[in-house]
Amino acid sequence: MYNTGVQKAQLRMSSLEDLPAAASVLLEHAKGTSTLLFEGPMGAGKTTLIKEVCKQLGVQENVSSPTFALVNEYETGSGNLIYHFDFYRIQEEREALDIGALEYFDSGQLCLVEWPSMIPNLLPEHYLLVVLQPSNNGEERTMTINHI
Repeated sequence: MYNTGVQKAQLRMSSLEDLPAAASVLLEHAKGTSTLLFEGPMGAGKTTLIKEVCKQLGVQENVSSPTFALVNEYETGSGNLIYHFDFYRIQEEREALDIGALEYFDSGQLCLVEWPSMIPNLLPEHYLLVVLQPSNNGEERTMTINHI
């Protein structure tokens, strides 16, 4: 499904208090990359991590998962745009094409994509793959960052 690329980092988060540091590490690895893909099972913390990333980039508005709208747009503190996608509910890639996903990906703006496995043929050539894996204890998460 994905090119495994080069693993850049792996970080264990034991609680939500580790979220700011995890988002900071992610943003450091994302420099020069405009598309970040977030994979992990339901409840792994994809949206929660994206909220913290947006907060660190100066987004003032409410960040929420665009589960039904498919894409939300936010403005950073520096005036750049962030496009936040959630493809969990789509039935076929055509739905992502219909909202202009390829144009968003080509915009040069930051694109944060939840459930990218639903659109494997539409993904850009280069991206950062962020995999969140919850542990059995409930709160702990492992974040793996791969540069593709």
